[in-house]
Amino acid sequence: MEPALADLPFPTDGHDLDRRAGPPTPAARLVARLKAAPTSAWVWAFTAYSWTVTSVSAAWFARRLAAGRGQTLSVAASLLWQGAIYAAWLPAAGVVWLLLRRFGAGGRGIAASFAAGVAVVPLEALAASLIDRAFIGDGGDLAARVLDRTPVCLLLYSAVVAVGLAAAHHRRAREARDRNALLEAALAEARAVAPAPQGERLMVMSGARRIPVELSAVEWFGAADNYVVVHWAGREGLLRATLQSLEARLDPRLFARAHRSSLVNLAHVREARPLSDGSWRLAMAGGDEVVTSRTYRDALLERLGGQAG
Repeated sequence: MEPALADLPFPTDGHDLDRRAGPPTPAARLVARLKAAPTSAWVWAFTAYSWTVTSVSAAWFARRLAAGRGQTLSVAASLLWQGAIYAAWLPAAGVVWLLLRRFGAGGRGIAASFAAGVAVVPLEALAASLIDRAFIGDGGDLAARVLDRTPVCLLLYSAVVAVGLAAAHHRRAREARDRNALLEAALAEARAVAPAPQGERLMVMSGARRIPVELSAVEWFGAADNYVVVHWAGREGLLRATLQSLEARLDPRLFARAHRSSLVNLAHVREARPLSDGSWRLAMAGGDEVVTSRTYRDALLERLGGQAG
């Protein structure tokens, strides 16, 4: 007879699998600190890295080009020349970031960024051409030099927009995680609220009968004209009241508005899933789903933040 799986020896390599984890290593602390860094810190760090690497690389090519022409270009002069050209892109990056903050990282933000590029790219090409003239003293045709610079400036502007979009999405994802963490904390607090020794009951109309329903068993309320639809344990009934008056008498640690027409018992929320438009879909314990609009989501988060403080 074959031994049961639980009876088979499990290789441990001589180590105790139940030992407590030790203190975090310096590498683990560094990773945690980097994850907690704000999006602006990442953007500035990437900007500094990109400017440094690009300036040094372009300075190296500039010195080789000068040597090929029989000219002498010092390291300091080449770095100052190329550093000035790419530093001129900082205002353009600021414009892109402001546009994405104003219009979002969706289609409107992308369209606004590339519309601004119609002006930004020629201006950057002109700035680079003037810097070239200041450092190499070439009095050639300025318009031709601007035209030569335009393809590279177009490529650089596209890269700036791509980095801005990535930063905007990173910030949006971080904010969504923070909101979800706050909601999960509220749900855990609601589940921990002890019911009253003699729980309040609601007299709910179900068909031709009026039946008592424990308030703690109610999953959510929905507005229906001059009535409120009470949902509990896979059943529903009517209550002669308004959602606003009902909300005023309920425990705010347990019940919260999800929409202007719905009020949910946070203790019965099984799962909260964020949607693409910023709202939440709340899966209730009985199988119902209630969508929390962004307006009431923000009001709920503000209230929870005040309670947490």
